[in-house]
Amino acid sequence: MLRIITNPNLILRKKSQPVADLNSPEIQQLIPAMLETMLKADGVGLAAPQIGQNIKLVTIQFEGETYIMINPRIIRKSFFKDWGEEGCLSVPGVAGKVNRPRAIKVNFINEKGENQILAASKMLARIIQHELDHLDGVLFIDKAKQLKSTLTNG
Repeated sequence: MLRIITNPNLILRKKSQPVADLNSPEIQQLIPAMLETMLKADGVGLAAPQIGQNIKLVTIQFEGETYIMINPRIIRKSFFKDWGEEGCLSVPGVAGKVNRPRAIKVNFINEKGENQILAASKMLARIIQHELDHLDGVLFIDKAKQLKSTLTNG
């Protein structure tokens, strides 16, 4: 399992670089390690900066589907937005409401090197936008309202 970096580590605030060689042994080993780390930490998404790698790589698992997004970029956002509660493995013990586009289209390369376009809405769209923010050095707490502690005593 990889170590998840937490705020205020400056790595989380750096812009990530595109993945140059998807077939490099480092990237091929990093993808399953990120998935394992995300699942063991009880997360639905993990961006490479969260494990100290400033590259454009995101893993997501939602409703039984696994998404590996390399060099992702949002190519369309809906006009309509929704407020929803978010938390983050890199900001433990905190949750807040974030206003995000309800639906998006994202272009990315999958782990096989295939170009993909995914239309996502509601919760999946929120997860993707949250993870892609990490690639730009943005944390959900930068956008959130009504921040609250999720820590329980005892």
